[in-house]
Amino acid sequence: MPEKDPSRYATPVPVPEYVRDMRARIGTDLLFLPSVGGVVRNDAGEILLVRRADNGAWSLPSGTMEPGEQPADAALREIEEETGVTAVIERLAGVAAHPVRYPNGDQCEFLHVWFRCRAVGGLARVNDDESVDVAWFPPDALPNVTDWVRLRIKEALADTDIAWFAPAGITRAELRDPAAL
Repeated sequence: MPEKDPSRYATPVPVPEYVRDMRARIGTDLLFLPSVGGVVRNDAGEILLVRRADNGAWSLPSGTMEPGEQPADAALREIEEETGVTAVIERLAGVAAHPVRYPNGDQCEFLHVWFRCRAVGGLARVNDDESVDVAWFPPDALPNVTDWVRLRIKEALADTDIAWFAPAGITRAELRDPAAL
């Protein structure tokens, strides 16, 4: 796929009201937040990716959990909100903490829970203002993605029922890169 004009990636990602309230008090200082995502496959085995509106990077559908929301519900909500695709969860794929520094300077540390999902309906499309493109990709022909995205895809596609986690005392580069959204 041809690269798009990077100037179109200046749109900030919407922020939940409770996070906006905290940001009003602490500015861009570090926040620890729960987040979820899904590695969604279609019947052809392709993986659903979104091109983020804030930085133009291809990533997995994901987002922050809302207060009172369970991780599985939040992941399915985020997938449909961002892509128009309805999915079902096949299994928990992994959990890890990772830092993020947004283009506006906001710092977060996310405790991220991701799931292996299967598309069951809807049409893949840009469905909100968080992304500028949505597309299916064969696992062996992914666009340029971060190591953090590759880790989540690899572990979601693993032939196991055991969820991945970072072992105690182990530091992995893909879990330390604050630019890897």
